[in-house]
Amino acid sequence: MLSEDDRKTLLRIARETIRAELEGLMPPEVPVEGEDLKRPTACFVSLHNHGRLRGCIGTFQYTTPLWKIVRRMAAQALRDPRFVYEPVTSGELQDLDIEISVLSPMEKTKDPLAEIELGRHGIMIESPWGSGCFLPQVATETGWSKEEFLSRCAAGKAHLPPDAWKSPDTTVYRFEAEVFGE
Repeated sequence: MLSEDDRKTLLRIARETIRAELEGLMPPEVPVEGEDLKRPTACFVSLHNHGRLRGCIGTFQYTTPLWKIVRRMAAQALRDPRFVYEPVTSGELQDLDIEISVLSPMEKTKDPLAEIELGRHGIMIESPWGSGCFLPQVATETGWSKEEFLSRCAAGKAHLPPDAWKSPDTTVYRFEAEVFGE
């Protein structure tokens, strides 16, 4: 669990990175003191404007210190391919809400319906033909059942048939996230 100071530092890094990117500048250096911020960690950065998603990018790789990966994901969230024709603009900066999801390591499931708890676990569906993920908060925000959560991830994110999560060729992973925002 991150301290309140560490959370504030990460949100400041994300906001200052986004501001710099939108203004065509290099992101400023932000002092990083917490040891948890220096540990390699996976995370996602989500951008919302008055509740409307404007970008969400992340990584499951545990190779980069958390503060650096937040900076990288914040910059990349501005280039989320879903918004290529309607990118975030500098005029939106004051209305952007930043949410950071710091991820636990993924665990392979044997029985996704029994092992996934909605609102607690995010999922990664992986097959030879595609992969996709949903953060834990997606289930809470949408009100989907477990079957809907898995099927919509398979179809909408991994571009697989909705029931692909049941296939022996498909692996379903679960993970948890520490989610915080402005």
